[in-house]
Amino acid sequence: MFPSPVSVEIEPQPLSSRALEAILEPATAVVLAWIAAVGLVVHSDPLLSTLVVLGAGGAFVAGLTGVGGAIVMIPLLLYVPPWIGTGHLDLHEVTAITMVQVFAAAASGIAGHVREGFVDRELVVSLGSGMMLGALIGAITSHWMPPAALQAIFASMAAAGALMMFVLGGRKPAALSVPAAHRRTIGFLLALGVGLLAGAVGAGGGFLLIPLMLYILHVPPRIAVGSSLAIALAGATTGLFGKLVTGQVAAWPALALVAGALPAAQLGAAVSRRLHAGLLRTLLALLIAAVAVKMWMEILR
Repeated sequence: MFPSPVSVEIEPQPLSSRALEAILEPATAVVLAWIAAVGLVVHSDPLLSTLVVLGAGGAFVAGLTGVGGAIVMIPLLLYVPPWIGTGHLDLHEVTAITMVQVFAAAASGIAGHVREGFVDRELVVSLGSGMMLGALIGAITSHWMPPAALQAIFASMAAAGALMMFVLGGRKPAALSVPAAHRRTIGFLLALGVGLLAGAVGAGGGFLLIPLMLYILHVPPRIAVGSSLAIALAGATTGLFGKLVTGQVAAWPALALVAGALPAAQLGAAVSRRLHAGLLRTLLALLIAAVAVKMWMEILR
């Protein structure tokens, strides 16, 4: 006969011990650290707290509608703080801290696209090299550009982005393969041009780059979206370097913007998978067009 099993009573852990283990669990610790950081920022400065909120709101809308974060974020940062009386950022500061946010967002979002196989390395090399060169030149030269020139560049990009959203929103791109070798030069030149503009105003350029890849280079949609994030990351890396070496980046406002934007962008992307975002994208295109018109009126005045 087998010996009867010995029953061992396990003393339940005290509630305080279980709570401590939950707090030390990595995901919980990260969330709590983020909440504490945001709380400190909000407590310390009205402008920084505004940037946290604007970063979260702009990134959520960008994730929800699938457009680039900078085209939403720059108007918010430029117009909302003075409107509600919490402070003011000039256009050089806005473009610099937005470039930090673009870099952080691209870096955090690229892993999923790589894992799912939606990033084409050859495409990233050909367009990414043009984007890196253009963004570096644009970011460095923006230091000496007058605010009106930066405003004109962004207003032009916003108008082009809104036009593309209206005109191309309902069209289906041709289901062709990734660009052949003879299209590499065209892709490099397109990315170089987008990079020059995006680097100057602190944008990732995805809202221009994706339509160009879809309708000119005929890249399949999933590959275009996944690869554009890697190309934007390449451009944001050199663009951020250019902004840093010319002393345009204000550290605390950049940190506040990123603290609000990163989790909200992920939330927006998750919600978008459960909603039909076509109407939201149309409304956003109208809003972007209105911002472009407002900026051009200010420039011409």
